Amino acid sequence: MRVSFQEELDQLEASLQEEGALVLRVLRGALNALEQRDVELADEVIAFDDDVDRLYLQIELGIQTLLARQTPVATDLRLVLAMLHINLHLERMADYAVTIAKLTKLVADVEPDPPLQQSLQEMGERAEEMIRVALDSFADRDLDRAETLVELDELIDRTNRRFVERVVELVAEPELREWVLRMVLVSRTLERIGDHAVDIGEQVAYLLTAEFREFTDASHPEEHV
Repeated sequence: MRVSFQEELDQLEASLQEEGALVLRVLRGALNALEQRDVELADEVIAFDDDVDRLYLQIELGIQTLLARQTPVATDLRLVLAMLHINLHLERMADYAVTIAKLTKLVADVEPDPPLQQSLQEMGERAEEMIRVALDSFADRDLDRAETLVELDELIDRTNRRFVERVVELVAEPELREWVLRMVLVSRTLERIGDHAVDIGEQVAYLLTAEFREFTDASHPEEHV
């Protein structure tokens, strides 16, 4: 029975990594749609989210089934709980990518402001990097790597501050006002993806140390699960 239990844990963890790869694909699609003002690609991103949702539900059901049949203790229990939380964080990241795609569709016919567009792409690339770091730190059980997410999150915040300064300059221009306001939401969405990556890093720390602690105040405890 113990071998079967370990096999189930391994399969759940493999499914989490698969979900993470899907989330990265959805986010990259959303960022490409934003940069290219590609409505068809935005629609593909929105539809592709169904694949993430199916995998999310499959993992959640797998965890529920495992807990109903087994009684994990110590490290195994922490691993199961960490996977439960990481699964939710990944699903929310995909939802945020869909939000970017939907906002892109609303202003696809507007010529964007290049500096703002560049800032959003930088934030998006940083968010992608943070997801990869979070997933790798979990796979490798690497606390030091998980803790680097705080520095990466600060880089997103720094770019966002430059973004806001530019928004203040442009918001009075009628032809760009709607686009700018939509992009403010995109910026906020990318920040939240970074925060969820930090949350995954915190789950890695919990798994390895048996203590939950927040890496940074930039993460939002009211949204922790």
